[in-house]
Amino acid sequence: MAGRTPEEALTAIEDAVRTHPAGVSAPDIMQALATPVPLRTLQYRLKHLVTHKRLIKDGEGRWARYRLPALATGREAHEAAQEAVLPLSKEGVLVRDYIRQSPAIRTPVGYNRKFLDQYRPNVSFYLTDEERAHLAVIGRPQIAEQPAGTYAKQILHRLLVDLAWNSSRLEGNTYSLLDTKRLIELGDAAEGHGYLEAQMILNHKDAIEFLVSAADEIGFNRYTILNLHALLANNLLADPSAAGRLRYIAVGIERSAYHPLEVPQLIEEAFDQILATATAIRDPFEQAFFVMVQLPYLQPFDDVNKRVSRLAANISLIRSNLSPLSFTDVPRQTYTEAILGVYELTKIDLLKDVFIWAYERSAARYAAVRQSIGEPDPFRLRYREQLGELIADLVRSCASRRDAVARIASWSQKGIVSKDRARFVQLAEEELTSLHEGNFARYRIRPSEFAAWQRAWKSG
Repeated sequence: MAGRTPEEALTAIEDAVRTHPAGVSAPDIMQALATPVPLRTLQYRLKHLVTHKRLIKDGEGRWARYRLPALATGREAHEAAQEAVLPLSKEGVLVRDYIRQSPAIRTPVGYNRKFLDQYRPNVSFYLTDEERAHLAVIGRPQIAEQPAGTYAKQILHRLLVDLAWNSSRLEGNTYSLLDTKRLIELGDAAEGHGYLEAQMILNHKDAIEFLVSAADEIGFNRYTILNLHALLANNLLADPSAAGRLRYIAVGIERSAYHPLEVPQLIEEAFDQILATATAIRDPFEQAFFVMVQLPYLQPFDDVNKRVSRLAANISLIRSNLSPLSFTDVPRQTYTEAILGVYELTKIDLLKDVFIWAYERSAARYAAVRQSIGEPDPFRLRYREQLGELIADLVRSCASRRDAVARIASWSQKGIVSKDRARFVQLAEEELTSLHEGNFARYRIRPSEFAAWQRAWKSG
């Protein structure tokens, strides 16, 4: 860096990030700099820029991506809005407030085997009778009794995108909904994103298809959970042989006072006990929540534990032909705090708040006919005209999938207030991907215009 002041170096980093609106990794920033710097130096400067709010950091470790604050406003406002909507119990608030303290002042803790040992299937319950009954009412689609997995197969196309996108988003993945749909349907990775993000989403796709296609064979057993991990971890681990294999190395939890179990034999014993306990639970919702709590708490794998738990939570739901859990709109910060509450306090209250709220939204999304869903979405009603104008313009101009992502973002920057921008973008993407021959007329689009747009859309 001879001949350049530190401020010039910081500005150069900002310029490199500016060309990647969706975010960019540290290695990609390094390649974009005119004057090479050591990775450690770059990381120090990135930390400085984040601390001084000149950059926004999404994700941790190798998943970390950096973007300019101006581009983060809408997304962060949407996240804050969802946090405000998600109702928390008094116990959940206590967990959240504890976790929001600095890790340096939180009490260091290790794995507590009693947390698992004390649970007795069908005697102990994480979910109350009322909560389980409520979830059963909203989660049962109006279909006749059919073989396991029938309902999930009927909505598989939508489930693949929803669950892959939301679960990846909770890991810091910055793909948009349209980017995800394009990747899953066409295998076309989005520009400006690292290959790790695309790999994460495609791994989710494979894992979801595995659960749905083998609905009559899956369960809380080694075959299912180990193979689920192998699919989700494919090409993402430093040690490729660790995919689908229980952990025998020590791992740490970033920004946490929790230290997971380290002895391989004890990890295996606890893992088998979790599976046996989950299998013995009769209620599908209690099963789903039990594995969301206990699997990540044990950390049985080198990495990808939370992803395994989120998809494993769907095993009992898929087998029972209940609405799946896709984690739609779950705020990433709240989910992370809820998991840390389990790690450090062995308290499930905040995670239960997230689970119930998330399932209510997922069930409402997938139910075929449910007149009790509630009143029309006030947000959609408020932006009805803007949404109609944008969708009609995209169709009439034959916008491709790639063009649509950029144009929706650009249009919302100009026409939507910042606090509503991210929600509007998501809504526009959902409307566009849901267009078909039976509903395009509501945007005053002619059949010839729709046909021309479909050709452009399918071709990419």
